[in-house]
Amino acid sequence: MARANLELVDYIRRAANKLAESPNYQWGHMGSCNCGFLAQEITKLTKAEIHQRAMARRGDWHDQLNDYCPTSGLPIDDAISEMLNAGLDTQDLQHLERLSDPKVLALLPKEKRYLKQNLRDDVVLYMKTWANLLEDALLEKVELKIPEEEAVSIS
Repeated sequence: MARANLELVDYIRRAANKLAESPNYQWGHMGSCNCGFLAQEITKLTKAEIHQRAMARRGDWHDQLNDYCPTSGLPIDDAISEMLNAGLDTQDLQHLERLSDPKVLALLPKEKRYLKQNLRDDVVLYMKTWANLLEDALLEKVELKIPEEEAVSIS
């Protein structure tokens, strides 16, 4: 699972919001698909630049992530490295492309758990739920310490 951090949560939410408003969603286009929208936010590359980088190697995001090598010199691997440096791992991205992370799906109402990987509204719902999951993980780590002189007794 991703290393939860505020910047990553923000990237995912911004990608979800842009996707919700974009007429350019295409599941079969490496720069305009589920991972492509998140890649645009993290790498600041355009959808065309991401797609062009991906075409240097065969396959969709799932294949690209299976073949990922940080020292390959391939431009798509450089983009993937940026995404991993933001706190993601390759499984997160594979789950995003297929909308399949069991932890994310478990947070959805039962009638909404059967998402279609190529439906924009399903992708938006998945991304927003994922961002909430990561944010909750961050909040669990927050420990508030109140000085004793400021603490209020409730009786």
